[in-house]
Amino acid sequence: MNKKLLSIISIFIFFIFAMMSVLFSFVPGKMIAWNFWLFFKNMMTILPVIFILIGLFEVWVPRKVIEDHMGTDAKFGGYLWGVLLASFSAGGMFVSFPIACALYRKGANLKVIFFYVSCAGLCRIPMTLYEASFLGIKFTLIRLAIAIPLLLMVSIILGTYLEKNNYILDTK
Repeated sequence: MNKKLLSIISIFIFFIFAMMSVLFSFVPGKMIAWNFWLFFKNMMTILPVIFILIGLFEVWVPRKVIEDHMGTDAKFGGYLWGVLLASFSAGGMFVSFPIACALYRKGANLKVIFFYVSCAGLCRIPMTLYEASFLGIKFTLIRLAIAIPLLLMVSIILGTYLEKNNYILDTK
């Protein structure tokens, strides 16, 4: 059975499960269906705008700019751009992956992309401010001071490993 058919069957089974849960008042199934609906509605309000912005990025930003600032010759500056881009990104992790794909197509280094994606889950400014307001500035600064160097180290190790093994991502 191919992957596409398996995906279609899985989606079909989920919707049958959701309908049967509503029909027979199966509370856990109704909660799953409701949570899915809320998540889906949230995605449909964010993702179209993000995809339009990514499309504009693809058209307006020359490949040379990304290669210069985030490519293999960028050195430490590429990582700085990665954390800055991640800090100001909105929409969470599901937005960082399409942006990472666009960066890769424009010539960004894999190490920098891994660092960007990791920082997008950890260093977004709204999330960091929210954390600092509840857990304190000292905790937030310690967490960032420990996490960012670890993310940098892991992204360099992973990127180096993949480059050494001639990993090529198909982005078509």
